Amino acid sequence: MTNLWRSIRVTLVMAVLLGLVYPLFILLIGNLAFPFQAAGSMIKFQGHVVGSELIAQQVNTSGLFHPRPSAVQYAGNGSGGSNLGPTNPALIQEIRNNERALNVLPGTKLSSIPTDMVESSASGLDPDISIADAMLQVPRIAQTTGLSQSVLGSLVRRYETGRFLGIWGEPMVNVMTLNVAIKELMKK
Repeated sequence: MTNLWRSIRVTLVMAVLLGLVYPLFILLIGNLAFPFQAAGSMIKFQGHVVGSELIAQQVNTSGLFHPRPSAVQYAGNGSGGSNLGPTNPALIQEIRNNERALNVLPGTKLSSIPTDMVESSASGLDPDISIADAMLQVPRIAQTTGLSQSVLGSLVRRYETGRFLGIWGEPMVNVMTLNVAIKELMKK
């Protein structure tokens, strides 16, 4: 019987420590040390939150950068890729549909289109695109907004994030950050 009461006391103490004290401690540390990230990395434009730099949003405006296609239609509550294999006819059809829906200037060769422009990301919510993807979108955005291609190209280079630890991954750029920068330029 003593072992039963001892195990109940240990369970209650551990539940309080690991279920309340530890999460509150981590929450406090996160908010003090990393307030922007702890609040969801929210991006503001003209004093209003327009989104998170961690989650892609659907963009239909031709004057802004478009994120990668999403297998979940950018629904953050149901993230996930299509899980289709490379020889699956459904995946091939999805890629063909994405190629047809591309909003790049006429005359762009399909062979020059980077794969991240037509293939969904693993989460369906990837906020970053490759530099090649961004640069292919520059002429369309320049034509729509009236901003020069050199200004837009410099924006892409300014917000480019390099490889992780200089080794892993490819240089990318965050779509939300670029689009807010374009809106700031258009406001002037």
